[in-house]
Amino acid sequence: MYNFQLHTPTKILFGQNQISALANEIPKDARILMLYGGGSIKKNGVYDSVLASLNGFHVEEFSGIEANPTYDTLMKAVEMIRKNKLDFLLAVGGGSVIDGTKFVAAAVNYPSDPWEILTTRGTNITNALPFGSVLTLPATGSEMNSGSVISRPSLGAKLSFMSKHCFPLFSILDPTTTYSLPKRQIANGVVDAFVHTIEQYLTFPVNAPIQDRFAEGILITLIEEGPKALTTPENYEIRANIMWAATMALNGLIGAGVPQDWATHMIGHELTALHGLDHAQTLAIILPALIDTMRQNKHAKILQYAERVFGITDGSEEERINRAIEATKHFFEQMGNPTTLSAYGIERTSIPKLLAKLKEHGMTQLGEKQDITLEISQTILEKAL
Repeated sequence: MYNFQLHTPTKILFGQNQISALANEIPKDARILMLYGGGSIKKNGVYDSVLASLNGFHVEEFSGIEANPTYDTLMKAVEMIRKNKLDFLLAVGGGSVIDGTKFVAAAVNYPSDPWEILTTRGTNITNALPFGSVLTLPATGSEMNSGSVISRPSLGAKLSFMSKHCFPLFSILDPTTTYSLPKRQIANGVVDAFVHTIEQYLTFPVNAPIQDRFAEGILITLIEEGPKALTTPENYEIRANIMWAATMALNGLIGAGVPQDWATHMIGHELTALHGLDHAQTLAIILPALIDTMRQNKHAKILQYAERVFGITDGSEEERINRAIEATKHFFEQMGNPTTLSAYGIERTSIPKLLAKLKEHGMTQLGEKQDITLEISQTILEKAL
């Protein structure tokens, strides 16, 4: 196991009716900006619950944060905060809203062009406005980590950043807020959490059994509970297990002291930027092709994955790896997420454009060993056709 530092300062309030405790987590004199997306929180009761809990507080609102939050939209929130002298942010929504709020929090007092936050991966952030979140879509783990992914369509860019200044102070996780989610969002959330876990698990052994077993537990839970969530949308226990699995998948715990990959995400970001696919849709396409392409480099961990997650123990090593890849694809497709580019009408002619964007964004040495070159990324994309 590698040396590591693990800092998880976010307070979690988990369970039914936790939104009622919101007022206890915010300073009474705070000037709050509540940020949210397209307005679904007004249909499922979350909006009313939040405002009821914040009765007596100064609260202003900013809506319209996209499923892939965009720089231009978020900069409007930044200007609103500066103009109205707001000093506390509350993200109410899924990972995209929370990601966007992290950027806004860092950008308000950023001393130069806020786009640098993305191009420098957050390394120059020295402070950020305090913020909390009310999670309504379990998927990204953004409610308990310091990472964010922001798009800028005018530049064809989708970039990420991390900063110790961008942890939520608190996050409220009430599984009942997810009951009204469309099946597509449920599926995307489960697949996203699954691939987050894989990125920190399916690399090479470093004798970290605690992290491995935690990761395997998350994967098995998502495989077991994900399909049930599609058919029993108001089963509290299922939704609670999925919500906590998604948070645990990317709060730093399973990634501490182990190598991490993230190539699936980097390639997937370019698919979203160029073709508008949902983030999780791109992950379901890329991951099986990446495992197949990198099977020798990941050989030992794929066999472990096959045995411990899918119970595959018979056959040759190559047969077990093949079956693990097929089992992964089956799970994604069971959740309603196709695993090929062609399923979305994306043809071979798009591959050079995707590779050009990877090169433009410096993504020429990906993976846990930095050995996924542009040529290997091309192979992965071709396998994904």
